Amino acid sequence: MNREEKTQLLNELNELFSNSEIVVVAHYKGLTVSEVSELRDNIRKAGAGFRVTKNRITRLALKGTKFEGLTDLFTGPTAIAFANDPISACKACVEFAKTNEKLVVLGGAMGTGVLSLAEINKLATIPSLDELRAKIIGLLQAPGAQLARVTKAYSEKSE
Repeated sequence: MNREEKTQLLNELNELFSNSEIVVVAHYKGLTVSEVSELRDNIRKAGAGFRVTKNRITRLALKGTKFEGLTDLFTGPTAIAFANDPISACKACVEFAKTNEKLVVLGGAMGTGVLSLAEINKLATIPSLDELRAKIIGLLQAPGAQLARVTKAYSEKSE
């Protein structure tokens, strides 16, 4: 990788960190190409992104961002999941790690705070924003649907 490519990667990562609300850091040692592809697909479906990183360049890209506290986690074969929805990246990584022990979630950061593994696991249990919206819509539609069923049942009995 030449100097221009490194500078471009540094700028891309710095922009990625600036535009994300959450970053989850994980080790992926031992994952096959198909397993990494499956992980990427799962993370994309959840509305997040996944990227294998170069540690030295990533540490440089973290400087001056709200995720600067993650610098110590970048040792070994490291990858990041990132998103604007704080739940999606955590949920996708934790779900994949449950079925494949080769993915080891190390920690992460949300806003300016660093998250431990336990905190990431807690975030992964919270329903995503889309799931919460669906529940609210269901709750709002339920009374109307019940009224329609009762009215229809009453009109069928009176005929």
